Amino acid sequence: MRVAVVGAGFYGLHLASVLLKLGLEVVIYEKSSRILNGASGRNQFRLHLGFHYPRNFRTRQQSRDGFFKFVDYYGDLTRQVEGNYYLVPSGDSCIDFPTYKSIMMSSGIDFIETSCPDEITHPCGCIKTDERVLLIEKTRDYFQAKLSDAILLDAEVKVVTEENRVFVGDDEYDFCIDCTWGHLFNDEKFYFEATLLLYYQQKQEFQSDKAFTFVDGPLCSLYPTENKSIYTLSSVVHTPLFKSDKPSDAARALKNVSHVDIQERKSLMQNQLMKYYPSFLDHYQYLSPQLSLKTKPKGADDDRSCYVTSNGRVARCLSGKIDNIFYAANEIISIIGAI
Repeated sequence: MRVAVVGAGFYGLHLASVLLKLGLEVVIYEKSSRILNGASGRNQFRLHLGFHYPRNFRTRQQSRDGFFKFVDYYGDLTRQVEGNYYLVPSGDSCIDFPTYKSIMMSSGIDFIETSCPDEITHPCGCIKTDERVLLIEKTRDYFQAKLSDAILLDAEVKVVTEENRVFVGDDEYDFCIDCTWGHLFNDEKFYFEATLLLYYQQKQEFQSDKAFTFVDGPLCSLYPTENKSIYTLSSVVHTPLFKSDKPSDAARALKNVSHVDIQERKSLMQNQLMKYYPSFLDHYQYLSPQLSLKTKPKGADDDRSCYVTSNGRVARCLSGKIDNIFYAANEIISIIGAI
């Protein structure tokens, strides 16, 4: 069987690897000049267990199960965060700390209740847990070496279906997997969001490997990257810049983000974090922005689980955190097996 995968993010690359192992012929189409160049390579690089999704059971379940599979399968492409803290700030969280703890306990996720780190001065309930960060450059090298013969870069294509055939660009395939997160086909259940993360570097006199995620609601997080001294600052309120039902509108908004826009958001994001971590700017210095385009499901239940749908000989992966790739692979294999 000949399979086309459109999109060389982590989902597309993993699915291609699985199908190649099963003996299928696979071609990966990527519109950018390198793999992992979209949302897969422009995020907080967090491999998580579901602790920041207390409002959605399906997301927690998929993340919990996928986390351990990911560590077994791609553990060398991650590193553990030494001090990974989830904090429920008094007066600001949508839920209280006892409720948050009970949700996580009922989800079967391991954690340790602890006192807040010294940096955090606002009263917060606090847990510590073992989570990881993705080593994105090592991941690029790994997949580029493993799949080099199957990857076509700078290849933006259209997909056309005709009865039992599917055409990707000018080539015919038996099956196609859309891993573009809604960019290839429209879906009214999802919207597109132009986003901003901020990079910071720890000052030399202050070195640690701590992650702070404030939950649940319109809060913020500070998370390390593959470089222990470089961090990303994200805010539920201030990271989103623009959203639209059309990816072209969100992409256009992303291109039009100005230096003034970034500076305004930077001030808002820093002030939000410094309510809980007042000495933040004594410990970190600003480096640069990270602009990205993300696809998110509509609705208030904070669902970030993975959904795989199919229509004839085309399957689509939508939403999903990075550790849900194994769920997606199982669904894809079942769909292909039924053809």
